[in-house]
Amino acid sequence: MTEEGIRGRRLGVLLVLCGAIFLEGIDVAMLNVALPSIRADLGLETGALQWVMSAYVLGYGGFMLLGGRAADLFGRRQMFIGWLTVFLLFSGLGGLATEGWQLIAARFVTGVAAAFMTPAGLSIITTGFDEGPQRDKALLVYSGTAAGGFSIGLVAGGLLTSIGWRWVFFAPVALAALILLGALALVPKSPRPRRASGQRLDLAGGLLVTAAVVLLVLGVERAAHAGAGWTAATVGAGLVLLGLFAAVERRAAEPLVRLGILRSGPLRRANAAGLLFAGAFFGFQFLMVLYLQELRGWSTLQTSFAMIVIGIDAVLSPTVVPKLVARFGNGRLIFGGLLLAALAYGLFLPLGADWTYLAMLPGLVLLGLAFALVYGPLTIVATEGVAEAEQGLAGGLLYTAFQFGAALGLSAVTAVTTSFAVPLDGYRAALLIPFAAALVAAAVSLPGLRRTGAGRVVSGAGAESASGADSSSGSDSASGSGSPAPASAPAPAAPTRG
Repeated sequence: MTEEGIRGRRLGVLLVLCGAIFLEGIDVAMLNVALPSIRADLGLETGALQWVMSAYVLGYGGFMLLGGRAADLFGRRQMFIGWLTVFLLFSGLGGLATEGWQLIAARFVTGVAAAFMTPAGLSIITTGFDEGPQRDKALLVYSGTAAGGFSIGLVAGGLLTSIGWRWVFFAPVALAALILLGALALVPKSPRPRRASGQRLDLAGGLLVTAAVVLLVLGVERAAHAGAGWTAATVGAGLVLLGLFAAVERRAAEPLVRLGILRSGPLRRANAAGLLFAGAFFGFQFLMVLYLQELRGWSTLQTSFAMIVIGIDAVLSPTVVPKLVARFGNGRLIFGGLLLAALAYGLFLPLGADWTYLAMLPGLVLLGLAFALVYGPLTIVATEGVAEAEQGLAGGLLYTAFQFGAALGLSAVTAVTTSFAVPLDGYRAALLIPFAAALVAAAVSLPGLRRTGAGRVVSGAGAESASGADSSSGSDSASGSGSPAPASAPAPAAPTRG
């Protein structure tokens, strides 16, 4: 195949994968908008309605690590196409639900499908594009598409809900079918990843970490609706299982998560900052929807259009951000973006009962800019320098951090707002949470501004020593130096692509 043909094929593959992450974003956003209509039609109580969202969060967050590692071991294309099909089927079943439990079950399986599909798609990009500027541009386009899906989903959800809430589920089915056809035609077939004789998925580790994350997400997500004792017991059980998982992985010949990968300073910082950033963003969005709809009386569609300005990052990520990455490096963009996010949330702290949209606009625009500077570069840092055989695992770690952070942020702001008799006082107090989370995330990312050597995270034998006891190991770009040039060298790669 000619160079132009290869380039065109890669572009087609990127388009398909961007469609999948767009699908995931638009699916979640549209459902958020449709919840009141679903409650009215199916007669759901508040607790049951909450489970419509919680079921997806549990499936997505709980199975993400398992999904990421499965992509590495069993083939990325196979996992992507297989679980995209499951996503399509159960999204359609959700639209056909006539009782609350049917919808909750469909959303759980849809979340599990996303947990396997998303890291597989991300790892197809990170193994299909050479590490450096080429991969960075692809990841920034990918992250911008994800943000665009969420922003467009807010508006699309309002429009579709006005026709009927079931279209919020049927529309993703049509989009998923198109993406599936594109994946079958464009995503290249490849040999299964080369594995040692008898190597298999670490089922014991998979069950332990999945149960641990499910309990942690459940405990955090339901903290505002359950008693303190129940929450402490659930979170405590999750932490115990997480400790057992770490013990099993240290002894496993073929661990689900090679714990040595966590010695990478850039990877740890990216995951910690991602958790805090997601918690701040989703907590803020939840507060703004409550403020605009319940306190100000805005319609669903008005709220959607008000928030869509945050989606400016969908335009900036593939156009402006790659130039900024080349000029300043990922670390500086992440740090600056987190400070912008803190400033955006800070502008909302004196929230008034009669604020005009013009008063809100500067903060919303700053948040869109912050999202552009943070989300894509975090994805780059979390996967850069990771060997090809562990790209799915790296993506699974990052998306688990995002999902757990979202659950943590939503739970925290809900707990604060419900503790105040006057709603506006509750919103103002709860806004301190995303403000503080953004500042802490900036502090976490601060070490990434240092220039370091060009160490790499590797997999397999010798990983623990090669990945470095120095927590700042990683390429200049990955560790956030001003000069990302060394990142253009290919990452250590397995002989075959998954």
